[in-house]
Amino acid sequence: MRRWKQTTGINEQAAGPGDPSQELLSLENVTVQYGDLKVLDSVSFALSEGEWLMIVGPNGAGKSTIVNTISGEAPYTGQIRFRQQDIRAYKPGELARCIGILSQNHFVGYSFTVREVVGLGRYAYKKGILGGTDEQKEILVDRALEMTGLTELQDHSVLQLSGGELQRTFLAQLFAQDPQVLILDEPTNHLDLIYQKQIFALVREWLQTEGRAVISVVHDLSLAKAYGSSGLLLQKGRLVARGGIDDVFAPEALEAAYSMDVYAWMQEMLGQWT
Repeated sequence: MRRWKQTTGINEQAAGPGDPSQELLSLENVTVQYGDLKVLDSVSFALSEGEWLMIVGPNGAGKSTIVNTISGEAPYTGQIRFRQQDIRAYKPGELARCIGILSQNHFVGYSFTVREVVGLGRYAYKKGILGGTDEQKEILVDRALEMTGLTELQDHSVLQLSGGELQRTFLAQLFAQDPQVLILDEPTNHLDLIYQKQIFALVREWLQTEGRAVISVVHDLSLAKAYGSSGLLLQKGRLVARGGIDDVFAPEALEAAYSMDVYAWMQEMLGQWT
């Protein structure tokens, strides 16, 4: 049972004891500070098996900083654990088998084929120069290409791809990596509507396998509400609300984070289609 507390008039879910056997990833009092600026301020939450956590909030709230912190790109204080063990105790290859991260932007300056880039997702399973081969590689790469609709493009150079195709290529790489937790930073960035729908549907399908969970940083609140099972709402690096998606998207919580009546704005936008 999670505990709730009142802060500045908004319901905020404090980090409380859950079922340790179901908990995959947890952050406890994580703070990221550059000089006098706190980008994240004592953020705590836990991610359980089967959960799709949507991290939302205005620009500068600290959403992508959470991703960068888990990936080791941002210095932090506090604790980040995977299955109750500090992630700093894992070797990079070990952690890559547990957590896969898709960033917003990808720079490619090489002419690898789509298949070769997707295959790089199996690098964490490489057994060394004198070790055996990764017997699952080709099977998982084929499956990832099919899931993301890239089979016909697998022999194309990634330098020839559109932004949306490139994003799908790196998502396929993540699927081939086959981690237990996916962390997606704006996964539908640059994608047309049809691929936005496809990507979120694919992630939902991926999540059906036991022992998996997903964290997504999302700007589109409609997508977050439609696909997320839970939410985490940030504002200026601080936790405003954490819990079920409907609770986190309560009108008063969203207004506190975005400094506007989000519900009224969304209804006004929807009214243009009726």
